[in-house]
Amino acid sequence: MSETNRMRSIELCAGAGGSALGLEQAGFDPLILVENRDIACETLRMNRPKWDVREMDLLRFDPDAALRGDIDLLSAGLPRVKSAATASRERSNSIEFELLEKTVQLVVDLRPRAVLIENVAVLAHGDDYLPIRNSIDQSLKEAGYEPGWLAVNAKNFGVAQDRASGILVAFRDGGIPEFKTELRPVEQSPHLTVGSALRQSMGSRGWPHANAWAAYADQVAPTIVGGSYDRGGADLGPTGSKKKWAQQFAVNGSSVGDEYPGPDFAWDPYCHAKDMVKLTLDQIAILQGFPSNWMFAGRKTKQYRQLGNATPPPVARALGVAIRATLDS
Repeated sequence: MSETNRMRSIELCAGAGGSALGLEQAGFDPLILVENRDIACETLRMNRPKWDVREMDLLRFDPDAALRGDIDLLSAGLPRVKSAATASRERSNSIEFELLEKTVQLVVDLRPRAVLIENVAVLAHGDDYLPIRNSIDQSLKEAGYEPGWLAVNAKNFGVAQDRASGILVAFRDGGIPEFKTELRPVEQSPHLTVGSALRQSMGSRGWPHANAWAAYADQVAPTIVGGSYDRGGADLGPTGSKKKWAQQFAVNGSSVGDEYPGPDFAWDPYCHAKDMVKLTLDQIAILQGFPSNWMFAGRKTKQYRQLGNATPPPVARALGVAIRATLDS
């Protein structure tokens, strides 16, 4: 794609850069990236030194008024919003809704041509979230935008993982039907499986059972859960997720491994979970759709948290391609 044909974006709650990377591949260059975690900002700067990364609370972000009307896309991967009913019971969690409100206000103030907000899947269709959707739709429509909600799954876009997200897309000059039409052909089938995605790395140290393991792990992964930055170590999620990893993939999900299995590693899909193969950070990155040259700052747990909480780049790329096509039309 030529430099003259690229578009301008702003990325909010940028995290480790999964969304920004995918959108970059789709032809969007971020003017500003806002992220409040220092370790994620370090990751962004390691990979793209020229990006303007602002380490700050989104609620305090006050962009230059000169950007108004001069942005093609405002994108945000926001912390998971609680439903209205849940939020009323857990007042300490209202920050997620405040960040969503702030993002909508930035849309109104900056007037980008298109908007992409990623969040929990049920936000796009759940009855408990209807008041939130109605409130956002009203604000955007009053500002002249056409909004649309949809749920997408990473497994439909070349990611070996069952990972659902709720997406809000809006266009300043209309285009939701065109966007949905453009997005549909991008979806990929059949789905990439864990076995096919990791077969090569599993055999790279001479493990003779890599092919047998890959055949056993011939399905998409459960959602990789990043968890809280404030507690716990690097593992593949809650008890139910770890059980799936053991039963369906012969993977020990209780921690993240340091190296691939070697020539002497035993193969038994029915052994105790603690004796099964562990996934390494770079294998988890593969399952999240990151390229091998994307680096993550920090030690193992902090790297895993960034990985697990990231938007898979192929999903962002697919959405970005559809948004670009809609804007170009």
